[in-house]
Amino acid sequence: MMDWTDRHCRFFLRGFSPRVLLYTEMITAAAIVHGDSARLLHFSEDERPLALQLGGSDPALLASAARAGVDSGYDEINLNCGCPSDRVHAGAFGACLMLRPERVAECVAAMRSAVSLPVTVKMRIGVVAEAGHRADVASFSEQDYARLRQFTSTVAQAGCEHFIVHARKAVLGGLSPRENREVPPLRFDVVQRLKREFPRLWIGVNGGLRTAAQSEAALLWADGVMLGREVYHRPAVLSELHQHVFNDGWRGPELAGMLERMASYAEREVAAGERVASITRHMLGLCAGQPGARRYRQFLSEGARALGVGAPAAAQVRQLMREAAGHCTP
Repeated sequence: MMDWTDRHCRFFLRGFSPRVLLYTEMITAAAIVHGDSARLLHFSEDERPLALQLGGSDPALLASAARAGVDSGYDEINLNCGCPSDRVHAGAFGACLMLRPERVAECVAAMRSAVSLPVTVKMRIGVVAEAGHRADVASFSEQDYARLRQFTSTVAQAGCEHFIVHARKAVLGGLSPRENREVPPLRFDVVQRLKREFPRLWIGVNGGLRTAAQSEAALLWADGVMLGREVYHRPAVLSELHQHVFNDGWRGPELAGMLERMASYAEREVAAGERVASITRHMLGLCAGQPGARRYRQFLSEGARALGVGAPAAAQVRQLMREAAGHCTP
């Protein structure tokens, strides 16, 4: 979820559930070690529990980045071995790492030695090197499963006990990130088989989960579920899941309460120099499925662009959110 689940997005999503584990967007280990780590790792305590998702393939850099994550207060360190984008592939990390299980094991071992937090891995069920091999994309052979089993076993022996598996193959080259989420077929049966073979490992599933009911069905055999863009576009699904899975008496937020929470947050952030649109762009799904949702999105987007930054904008952001929400009918 690069460029999506930034700290403003995570603060917003936390309002829908106090217990779900949120993940940062993928941040490269090199950027943390050699760049502005304070800015990259900054987050609000209200976002926790929160996992730091790292990209990289250099064990030493990943270990240093993991230590920085610990120092910043994160609750988990996650290594991304599932992103198939060309930009990530060119950097020799993401999904292409599934072709190098020994290197991933070295990375996990280095991070495990450097930090006491859980070190987890996000992965796919397999990798296809060229998009032209359509048959390889659509099928899943015993040879494919043998490679998946070897990857899992090798990385687990290095100390990883927690895997989140996107139940699709990743295609390196020829497919856009969106196509990589849609063209390779979902194979939940493969993840189920993996869980049966490695019962002592925590294995969660990701991909194609749209509703609380689908997620609950997956939890009958998986240790956890991960939702991405569905939560971004329809964040209320987090509240639905929380109520069904945790059953702790918590209820999802009312629209008015969520707006007040985000208005107070936006006032602080915009007064400190953030653009209004940097915050409100993550709130466009707040009224998803309700009458007037389209007008709400339009009004909020246009109004945020007009306000800009600084104290004058901060003084007007609460009114903007209230007027935008006035177009929705719960």
